[in-house]
Amino acid sequence: MKHDKNKAGEREEGAIENAEMNTGMNGNEHAESVQNEEVSALQHELEEQKNKYIRLFAEFDNFKRRTSRENLEMRQMAGQEIIISLLDVLDDINRAEVPFQQSEIDKNTKEGILLIFNKFKKTLENKGLKAIETLHSDFDVEKDEAISEVPVEDEKMKGKVVAEVQKGYMLNDKLIRFAKVVVGK
Repeated sequence: MKHDKNKAGEREEGAIENAEMNTGMNGNEHAESVQNEEVSALQHELEEQKNKYIRLFAEFDNFKRRTSRENLEMRQMAGQEIIISLLDVLDDINRAEVPFQQSEIDKNTKEGILLIFNKFKKTLENKGLKAIETLHSDFDVEKDEAISEVPVEDEKMKGKVVAEVQKGYMLNDKLIRFAKVVVGK
């Protein structure tokens, strides 16, 4: 049996030597070739992992920007419903202001009430509310709602807003109420 094992070992060595002779490699060259293949495979895997990391980082960066933008928009629009409900009060104040200034009320009382009116308007402006100026400008379907058309003598006023029935408003550059206007034809 011992003799058979030696013969088998000799055959394996011979097969390895034949394989090395056929490929022209000795044991060191073969090991080097295997190492080069392993290094190449590891470099390829490293590149794949690096690409995955870069994509993941970019995805996370996009997520942070999107979340930040959505958060900012949500904060800007948080009071939108309240401000929209206060627009009717603002309209009433604007309508009452002109006759009130012409009334025969005590000067100090008048100044106090006008101070309150202005403070209310400033507070809404500080929250991002801005009136849309439409009078004598071109009719814009993006901002204006025409409730009627009236004939005008001046050719320059055709297609323009000749009267404003109800002011339109923007909140943080977003339209929250169309201006109701009369357009010249």
